[in-house]
Amino acid sequence: MASLLPGPEDGSTMARHVLFDRLGGPEVLTLHTVDAGDPGPGEVRIRVDAIGLNRAEVMFREGVYFEQPAFPARLGYEAAGVVEAVGEDVAHLAVGDPIAVVPSFSLTRYGTYGDHVIVPAHAVLPRPAHVDPVRAAAVWMAYVTAYGPLFETGEVRPGDHVLISAAAGSVGLAAIQVARHIGAIPIATTRGAAKRDRLLEAGAAGVIVTGEEDLPARVREITGGEGVRLAFDPIAGPGVETIAQAIAPGGHLVVYGALDPRPTPLPNAHSYPQVTSRTYTMHSITSDPERLRRAVSFVDAGLALGSFSPVIDRTFDLTEIADAHRYLAEGGHFGKVVVTVDH
Repeated sequence: MASLLPGPEDGSTMARHVLFDRLGGPEVLTLHTVDAGDPGPGEVRIRVDAIGLNRAEVMFREGVYFEQPAFPARLGYEAAGVVEAVGEDVAHLAVGDPIAVVPSFSLTRYGTYGDHVIVPAHAVLPRPAHVDPVRAAAVWMAYVTAYGPLFETGEVRPGDHVLISAAAGSVGLAAIQVARHIGAIPIATTRGAAKRDRLLEAGAAGVIVTGEEDLPARVREITGGEGVRLAFDPIAGPGVETIAQAIAPGGHLVVYGALDPRPTPLPNAHSYPQVTSRTYTMHSITSDPERLRRAVSFVDAGLALGSFSPVIDRTFDLTEIADAHRYLAEGGHFGKVVVTVDH
């Protein structure tokens, strides 16, 4: 196991953490040498091998997330690595365990952007031997987010059509795999035609290019006029009215993001079929131990069977964190952006 950087005369150990001291673009992210610290009760320190990047972290850095940073601020919901030290009251983990971190904490208290970081023990899961660190860092945000509406609630059944907006992102691609895993039929959307073939290769039964095609008409064509049972949308904004027209009567609209900052209207019962409309966040699952246990079992089973395999678009080194955030924000990626850590 790689050792921590030697500390000053007081004997403390040092680590590299990504911090930012003001809101702004990727350039505000800087790498600092800091005291690694020791885990407190209910915490563990991990040696980080890979970090999964998420749109939520871009929003947190920009100051448009549902939480606001307190400076100097840290970042990072996901990581994979090895347990390095355990605090009091931690019985399910031991030094040397290969692990992954599930997003189940506040970015105002913890962050995974670093080479040795402290996180709450309840957010640390054993990493299966067949899952390497890069793939393990790309699993939990995406698959738990997709798991909730597509499986846990029981609203989607085998044979149902599911509309997945912005499907080329890590959550969208995970949702395609989850839908296939449970026997549903995923229909993907993308703004431009460049990603159409890759989405079909990824398992989409149909792809709608929203910049060129009439979404409700194409959904009716693909579903034989029925519409979709569930629409899973990270964009929000006025576009939900168009999506609602593609949902079958009695179906469901689930909005799990806010890529469009404009107000999101409630679908009007006089204009569209009867649909249930709601917002959703994966934290509703990761903050509930029993729901998280079920989600982990579901995702682990999919990984073991080969039904779930996170798509990695590109990796960056920890020293390139600003470039990695810039690339993620540009929106041209297909799948997960992962940062690796050189020890």
